[in-house]
Amino acid sequence: MFAPATEKIRVLAEKNLERISELNQIFNNKTNVYIDYANIRPWSTKLGWHIDIKRLKQFLYSFDKINLINFYNGTIIGNPESEQFYNDVKKIYKDGAKTKAVKVMKLSIDASSISSNSPALLKDFIRKPLLAKFSLETIEYLNNKLRELNRNGIVFIEDLKCNFDVEIGRDMLLDYEKNNIENFILWSGDSDFADPINQLLEDHKKVAIFGTSRRVASELNNLRSKGLFIFDIQKIRNFICWDKERQF
Repeated sequence: MFAPATEKIRVLAEKNLERISELNQIFNNKTNVYIDYANIRPWSTKLGWHIDIKRLKQFLYSFDKINLINFYNGTIIGNPESEQFYNDVKKIYKDGAKTKAVKVMKLSIDASSISSNSPALLKDFIRKPLLAKFSLETIEYLNNKLRELNRNGIVFIEDLKCNFDVEIGRDMLLDYEKNNIENFILWSGDSDFADPINQLLEDHKKVAIFGTSRRVASELNNLRSKGLFIFDIQKIRNFICWDKERQF
């Protein structure tokens, strides 16, 4: 059953009864939601709008079959903006807020010791099959660009790494085994979730991916034949986007 958590959701729902009916069918039994925020945050570039994390929670909890929402996102320790974001998430999602430290890796781009036609440094950043397609002129051009950066004092770049695939996959399977969850809603399009989702489907659980077109890995799309449902979040834009981005 749908019981709008706010007046704004109620008004929007009255204009979108078909969408509410569709979601009631998806959330038709005890349901847990797993939000891989690091995976979905970049979708705003493709979508042209942003997900309001507070409105998202309010909307999902308007459905009485939603048992728990887990929100996963890394925190850059020492970064005030990142730490404040986690504090905000914690206030909204409480025990459902999951975080860990983002690893900051320094990757060398010092090209001073390699020849202009050597792919030795480029192979650290470009996959081997693609690098093999590059002409000698292209490799020389890229190495020269790296040397330009070196001359400007840039000899390394920082790469941020924080992956929750293992934690989310583990939590989904534990919720199945111990918490009697029937429906699993994953906000992510990452191929690494194919194995736990496949296991849940084989055990006759209901699994849905909430994502956006061309942002769902082929490994997940291939599981549609086993019953995986993929829901396009464009359908619920007005319920979960920033106020100024709503379409009327």
